[in-house]
Parts: sequence; C-alpha cells; structure tokens
Amino acid sequence: MISLTDSQKIGMGLTGFGVFFLFFGMILFFDKALLAIGNILFVVGLAFVIGLERTFRFFFQKIKATSFFLGGVFVVLIGWPIVGLVLEFYGFLLLFRGFFPVVIGFIRRIPVLGYLLNLPFISGYVDTMGESDTMV
Repeated sequence: MISLTDSQKIGMGLTGFGVFFLFFGMILFFDKALLAIGNILFVVGLAFVIGLERTFRFFFQKIKATSFFLGGVFVVLIGWPIVGLVLEFYGFLLLFRGFFPVVIGFIRRIPVLGYLLNLPFISGYVDTMGESDTMV
C-alpha cells in the first residue's frame, strides 16, 4: 500500500473537491462561481500532492499547454466560463497526454470498463487516444 504524507492527503482532498466543484458547476449551466472555486482547488490540490517545486517544473516545461490551461482558469475567473473551460480542456489534454496510456491500460484491467473499451466501435478511438504521440 502506498503511504501518503499529511500534505498529500490534504492535496488529494482539495483535488477531489476541485473536480467535484468543476463537475457541479458544469451541471448547473456553467456557474462562474463554482467553476472558479473548482479551478482554484484543483490547482492548489495538485501543488499539495506533488509539491510546489515539482508543480512549477511540471507546468513550466510545457509553456504552450500551461498558457492554455492557466489562461482558461483566468478567463473563467473574469466571467466567461464556456470559453475558459474550452481553453482549459485543450491545455489539460496537452499537459496530461503523457498519462493517458497509463490510465487507459489501468482502465482496461477493470472488468466491466475493460469490456466496454474493447468494443469494436470504441476500441479504435481508445487505441488512438492511448498513443501519447498522436494525441492532439
């Protein structure tokens, strides 16, 4: 079992709440306040989980992706939630595309979800998404 420090536990909670607020903000017709809270909690939680230095290194290795992601956060904060979320989503795909093959490999080992990912009309798309160099 993986042992987590107290700050990593706090970070997991903050990241979880951030994802919850983002999801809830989208369900409530792109509520600006909920999306802004979700964005802030997600970024702060990520910093708590992996540490400040590694967070800065991660974000500033990929300047284009970081500018889209943080630019989207800023656009949501100033009041244009739909445009901001589109920018954030594109930046998120650019930032985390290296993790997609690992996530897809893990999901394929889960009984029901693995079966769904191997269906003929879904497996081709998932295979393309699982290749990190062909994504976006």
